[in-house]
Amino acid sequence: MGLQLQMLGTGSAFAKNYYNNNALLYDGTFTLLIDCGVTAPHALHRLGMSFNDIDAVLITHIHADHVGGLEELAFKTKFTFKRKMILYITEELAHSLWEHTLKGGLYQEGEISSLDDIFEVRFLQPLNPQSLTELITVELLPTNHIPGKASYSLYINESIFYSSDMTFEPSLLLNLVQERGCRTIFHECQLSGPGEVHTTLQELLTLPEDIQKITYLMHYADDKDDYLHQTGDLTFLEQNLIYEL
Repeated sequence: MGLQLQMLGTGSAFAKNYYNNNALLYDGTFTLLIDCGVTAPHALHRLGMSFNDIDAVLITHIHADHVGGLEELAFKTKFTFKRKMILYITEELAHSLWEHTLKGGLYQEGEISSLDDIFEVRFLQPLNPQSLTELITVELLPTNHIPGKASYSLYINESIFYSSDMTFEPSLLLNLVQERGCRTIFHECQLSGPGEVHTTLQELLTLPEDIQKITYLMHYADDKDDYLHQTGDLTFLEQNLIYEL
């Protein structure tokens, strides 16, 4: 069995129909959760799954639609399932995640005072491909989102680009495809308005046709259906479907 991707949600931060843009990456024996937003617990429940079905979680950046479900994950794994889940994250993000996001809700004197009390923290180094399992290798690529806040997209198995929230970086996409052998792109997409902190549909439509044909759109708004025939050679990624990679 090869890798499979299943989107728990494909929605933007404020979408209500499609849930937060979080994903499950399966290699047959290992399940990686890519980001854990506010809607992740409910999305898992709707699939008949729980956090106990997940081996590890990887965090791309610190926004609620990507980390807002981690408090529930932490409490459930520690006190219900009696285990520590693996947390893949950079050192910089780990500090922000604890001090500015999780500490207020998770801290318990004598019980929980750091990420290490609830997770098996494994630091990832940006721009350094690292093997998570025999079948999954991930390289964190720094990409631009909010000025002054770190955010990382993923290059999986030297062939699959999975964007975090990011502004349009055509040179990166061209380099990945033309120089590094990328054959599939999962890219966030703001359907309308200026792309101040996100990549817009109109920007993605400027990509060469051969790159559009391997690009799947995610992190879109609830008016997605209004754009079904306006995406050129780009394809919408669908919530809950399992994609063979």
